[in-house]
Amino acid sequence: MDGNPIEIAGLCKVYGGFTAVDNLSFGVRRNSFTGFLGPNGAGKSTTLKILTNLIKPTSGHAFLNGTDIREDPKEALTGVGTVIETPEFYGYLTPRETFRYIGGIIGMTNESVSCQTEEILEKVKMSEWADKRLSTFSKGMRQRIALGQALLGDPSIIILDEPTSGLDPRGMAEIRDILKNIRNDNGNLTIIMSSHILHEVEDLCDRIVMVNHGRLILDDDMDRIRQAAGVETMVLKSESGPTDAAIDAVSRVENVISVRRDGQDIEIRYDVSKGERSKLFADLASLGIGAYSLTEGDSLEQRYLELIRESR
Repeated sequence: MDGNPIEIAGLCKVYGGFTAVDNLSFGVRRNSFTGFLGPNGAGKSTTLKILTNLIKPTSGHAFLNGTDIREDPKEALTGVGTVIETPEFYGYLTPRETFRYIGGIIGMTNESVSCQTEEILEKVKMSEWADKRLSTFSKGMRQRIALGQALLGDPSIIILDEPTSGLDPRGMAEIRDILKNIRNDNGNLTIIMSSHILHEVEDLCDRIVMVNHGRLILDDDMDRIRQAAGVETMVLKSESGPTDAAIDAVSRVENVISVRRDGQDIEIRYDVSKGERSKLFADLASLGIGAYSLTEGDSLEQRYLELIRESR
């Protein structure tokens, strides 16, 4: 298993005549934040439910910290925090009471739960709501409590199934900020997160696992995906905006493959195998179009769509 804290080997799940997971194998590296991608029906949620012992595989194996989830689920799930699907809580409990209840289930003492509760509530930005009934909470607030309970017991692995699903833009941004802070505060944490929101995954994750029709189609570092085939997508902002003159000037820059308008921005595809980014920056600055920002574009979306088309 090469020391991976999460390892999936030959995993299959069949419902009647439908194969949801088809001989799937991959490992999640220690201390990585791995995005688990794929279209609806690709097998993501089924795989994560097998990992968390919510359903049984038809065949194959799933290991957490070296323990097969089928053979010893209690041991496998020790030190694992999870948020699977929409979290459900007892509405008459407060966050503080909820943590005490869940902590007891996973074998923590009341003293240990109390010691962690204040710190966790602060991390998920819910300290001022610690003694309010969960029945009064919005979906975004309940999702923050769900992330909080996943941190109880100082887990080494966290498994998240679409943690921002159904939230408004503000709620999504809050959850992303919390996840960034959790990762930054604990460099020994391994996280796998399924999501349909590609820019969210690109913002948070350093590795990508992608599936379609229950089969693996990609397992790679985010940096390599950004530089797939030696091409990067850049988004340029300039004082003049995407005028015809600006588009024409950018298109004549050395190693620029294509240029197009993207709202008020200019999207550039650049051959990084033939030139350094620093040269691109210098060339764009010399054009006289008032360039003031150059950022990486959504290269993950481009790669995602290519792979999904190829795997149909």
